[in-house]
Amino acid sequence: MAKQLDYHSIRAIFARFQAEAPEPEGELEHVNAYTLVVAVALSAQATDKGVNKATRGLFAVADTPQKMLDLGLDGVTEHVKTIGLFRQKAKNIIKMSQILVDDFGGEVPNSRAALQLLPGVGRKTANVVLNMWWGQPAQAVDTHIYRFGNRSGVAPGRDVDAVERAIEDHIPADYQLHAHHWMILHGRYVCVARKPKCGACLIRDLCLYEEKNL
Repeated sequence: MAKQLDYHSIRAIFARFQAEAPEPEGELEHVNAYTLVVAVALSAQATDKGVNKATRGLFAVADTPQKMLDLGLDGVTEHVKTIGLFRQKAKNIIKMSQILVDDFGGEVPNSRAALQLLPGVGRKTANVVLNMWWGQPAQAVDTHIYRFGNRSGVAPGRDVDAVERAIEDHIPADYQLHAHHWMILHGRYVCVARKPKCGACLIRDLCLYEEKNL
């Protein structure tokens, strides 16, 4: 397993991320907590760009659980058919909306346990919503963050749960809120899977990755 960077190096890395992007934002389009939950659930095994393309029309007509139920399964399916696994995801959106109406008064709950009761919402999705909407320092580890955490030594771990714990344990508290976005954007655009852009990386002198493309 990859080595763990020391405190001072990690602090220096996130100071650079912060200097470059003081207020990083997620790329999924949404207008409220509910549309954020739906967008994140749809983004599993799909690109943010593809999800945004589908949800612009969907959210224009259904931005609350009740409006989504009124649209119906066929209506939801028609809007999201360009997204991978769209049939199951459409069913989850309808089930999720029904639970929100029946059990939560149409409001999205703001605890991880309650969010994970919703169909199509796992720990990662719940963490994204807690972080982006309620400003909690929750860490949603996707493939980009898992790769970056291990390559760089910022947050190494054998699985996503271990990487999540490493982030919480090793990244200084004052960087925790935006850590998720800094890492996902860096992994998506610089520390890419096949040919990481090490020559253009602002933390290459601190990163522990041994096969740098300089």
